[in-house]
Amino acid sequence: MNIVLIGATGYVGAKLLDEALARGHAVTAIVTRPEKLAGRAGVTAVQADVQDPTALAAQLRGHDAVISAFSGHAQADVYDYYVRGITAVIGATKAANVPRLLVVGGAGSLEVAPGVQLVDTPAFPAQWKGTAEGARQALNLLRAEPALDWTMLSPAAHLEPGTRTGQFRLGADQLLVDAAGESRISLEDYAVALVDELERPAHRRARFCVAY
Repeated sequence: MNIVLIGATGYVGAKLLDEALARGHAVTAIVTRPEKLAGRAGVTAVQADVQDPTALAAQLRGHDAVISAFSGHAQADVYDYYVRGITAVIGATKAANVPRLLVVGGAGSLEVAPGVQLVDTPAFPAQWKGTAEGARQALNLLRAEPALDWTMLSPAAHLEPGTRTGQFRLGADQLLVDAAGESRISLEDYAVALVDELERPAHRRARFCVAY
């Protein structure tokens, strides 16, 4: 496929780029510093302002799918930056008539008990709250879309560099934990799950989650 990957040099985006290229996809990487991907086979690196939906739409046009690994971790107001950015990504995807949008979500909006989301629990780390609440609002925005073919994949509570095993569990809106009560997934296996969804859609207009 000919895909766009927004945030292709980021924490999650870099692993998604590796996985997509390993499977033979052509990737247009939307990044702030294209030089980081100079000479990478199969990649067309493009500098873009994700907050500008008109310009972004022109760069998305003609692709088979958009994967957004956009985040606002480095910004002073993470929540506002994230929400404005994902709103622009959604608008640009529609304006460009790209058939599908896949979004990297967060674990914070997953339920840990009926009606209780992880981000709202007392133990949720304060430094990640802005990002988690932004990702939750992104999910709300996607769910409000009347026709857009979207999918969001939420990771386990702990998303860390590790090993690509290809062995994991998929769920829906509830946080997945293992027999020891841990909720973990490697960046590498998260990327496998999302690119699997790109290639074999099974969660259209829905959020799903992945964990060991």
